[in-house]
Amino acid sequence: MHDYVIVGAGLFGSVFARQMTDAGAKCLVIEKRHHLAGNCYTEDVGGIHVHRYGPHIFHTNDELVWNYVNRFARFNRFSYRPKVNYRGRIFSFPINLTTLYQLWGVKTPQQAQQRLEAERVPIERPTNLEEWILSQVGCEIYETFVYGYTKKQWGREPKELPSSIIRRLPIRMSWNDDYFNDRFCGIPEGGYTRLFESLLEGIPVETGVDFLEDRCRFESAAKKIVYTGPLDRLFDYSLGAHDWRGLRFEQEVVNTPDDQGVAAINFTDYETPFTRRIEHKHFDPVTTDHTVITREYPADWKIGDEMYYPVNNDAGLELQRDYVARLPANYLIGGRLATYRYLDMHQVVASAIHLADKEIATDQGRLKSIRITARRAA
Repeated sequence: MHDYVIVGAGLFGSVFARQMTDAGAKCLVIEKRHHLAGNCYTEDVGGIHVHRYGPHIFHTNDELVWNYVNRFARFNRFSYRPKVNYRGRIFSFPINLTTLYQLWGVKTPQQAQQRLEAERVPIERPTNLEEWILSQVGCEIYETFVYGYTKKQWGREPKELPSSIIRRLPIRMSWNDDYFNDRFCGIPEGGYTRLFESLLEGIPVETGVDFLEDRCRFESAAKKIVYTGPLDRLFDYSLGAHDWRGLRFEQEVVNTPDDQGVAAINFTDYETPFTRRIEHKHFDPVTTDHTVITREYPADWKIGDEMYYPVNNDAGLELQRDYVARLPANYLIGGRLATYRYLDMHQVVASAIHLADKEIATDQGRLKSIRITARRAA
């Protein structure tokens, strides 16, 4: 009998399994795919660590979380500085003084602020993504950086989307072009798969196993189920299916040492069918005479497809609450799919540790507590 059967060998399931195993619990991890690491999975293509399901950059201000993941892998000092291609023009991104100089010739924060104030569309109470960004930066920046990319990514007009989607986008009155402004940022040397192999070392893992195809056996083999898949599938879509956006990846090996000089270029016009072009060797630099390029194409989602971005409208959030209310008492959930939330990796790690701490505290007589302390990262 296992204490926990953990459904999913992605970030949440792997961290939870590590914590509970170290506390003395008996865990089994099962994974529907034939590999570990979920969407963080990286594979070796001629010595280049390719992010199979899109690039993942680990960034956080949480020193506890940063030190935790550094127990299992050595991280490089990668900083994410993508560029934008808008109809052949290349811009610095995220929006910063370099971007505004390229657009308008402004050279100081004061000049940039004055120009932005002149460009802003006066909308007192923005009610959607389009109105919010127009009220912040005006029409030219909206058309150049936001409209086409957003329409491709979400498959609908920006005015039909909530402003919460775009509020994550930095707009800086400085020359700082680092997308993430966190204290700690990097990518595991040797790729993410190696990190997961270390996280799950000594823990039984079964890959290529669909929990729902043999649910009764796994439920009878464990005191608790930790489920990290989508809740609508767990309940056979009995209340309806969630709405997601999908992605399609087109990978190409190019016989040149460096093809675009940067990890990512976003294509923000609507006419270009893909949203970004990724060159993987810039994430974890290696010396090769070839490079690997991936183009990301947004896609409509249907049941059975991989899920990437939850469409968090009111109907979807209400459906999620209804499914959560139906969970059996011995089920625990976590991660992006099960919570129907867009989560950064550091948030997933922190939530998995938090849930493990709660479980350990509940069973103090049998499980040992684990102390995770903050120390300055090297």
